Amino acid sequence: MHTDAWTSTDPYTVGDLVTAAGTDHVRLVYDYLDAGDLDACASLLRDDVELDLPGAPAVHGRTAFVHTHHDHLGSRARHEIDQVVAHARTVVAAGRRIDAGGDAGVRFVDFFRIAADGMVESCTRYYHVEP
Repeated sequence: MHTDAWTSTDPYTVGDLVTAAGTDHVRLVYDYLDAGDLDACASLLRDDVELDLPGAPAVHGRTAFVHTHHDHLGSRARHEIDQVVAHARTVVAAGRRIDAGGDAGVRFVDFFRIAADGMVESCTRYYHVEP
């Protein structure tokens, strides 16, 4: 699971409460995608959410987000999150996408924008490539 990467001893200020809620939503997005619970994942997204994955056109809307993300990952892929940074309604998660075979995985960084209501507004993913 993602427990260690999400643990922080830093208190949020009142102005960061939306960012804190958004960070929880991002954590749950990964958990629900990994579990294949697309409806639960969609419940954390704004209606007009945008997803931008490498090598694919950007998609808009909850249904497109969850199906595109799920199809892009494959039904048995999972996320291992190594680090999370959150500030000013932006959540950045770095980790690995582990395929069904359990190999070392592909390193990625996801940039999430969080709406004023704490829901996920957009996600842009970048993959690490060897130079």
